[in-house]
Formats: sequence, C-alpha cells, structure tokens
Amino acid sequence: MPKSGWMPGVVPYGADETAYLVVDSFGVRGSVYRETEIERADLETIFVDLMTGRFNNPIRVIAFNTLEHWSKDVSREIAVEIQTRCDMESVAVPEDIKDFIESFAGSVRQLSLCVA
Repeated sequence: MPKSGWMPGVVPYGADETAYLVVDSFGVRGSVYRETEIERADLETIFVDLMTGRFNNPIRVIAFNTLEHWSKDVSREIAVEIQTRCDMESVAVPEDIKDFIESFAGSVRQLSLCVA
C-alpha cells in the first residue's frame, strides 16, 4: 500500500519524449495544469486541444523532458504556429484562445502583415 502523500510518476519509466502541459486559468479560482493523459501530451494533441476548445482560458504552455532534465515555456511558439495554421486555412482563430494567441503571437503577426 502506498504511503500517505505518495504520487505516481507523471512520465512513464523509460520515456524519452517531450511532454506538453497547458496552464489553464479559471479566473478568481486560480490557474491549474489541466490533467492530460501522458499518451496525449504530445505537441500535435496540444494544438488540436487548443483549437477545439478543450481549455477554459489557456495562459501558458510548458514543455518538459525529465530524461534530459529541462523544461521551457513554449507559449510563443505554440501561439505562432496556431496563428500560422489559421492563416493558411483562412479561418479565424477560435474565440476561446484568441487572448492566448494575441498575448504571445500578436506582435509576430503584426510584423508579418507589414512586410511588403
């Protein structure tokens, strides 16, 4: 029987892959890392989940790799990629992630629109 306070590992034994977690805001109730199955913590799933409204109010995306001992805020890269995909498909950024995209990719998009 596990001791009190015991928690299972987030990354399965032997996993050498980068996992992504979204920090989701619930306003006055605070912010949380949303629960994600480890098999679904890959980059493409994060794009799909953001685009389909899985999150309440995403405010940050963190990438980490426990085997390589690093973590990084990849919010800007994610926002730029989502904006690029929306532009390429000529679709509007979904309303529920518009603030996230504008916060992290807004200046990039403005610069790209000004380039002649």
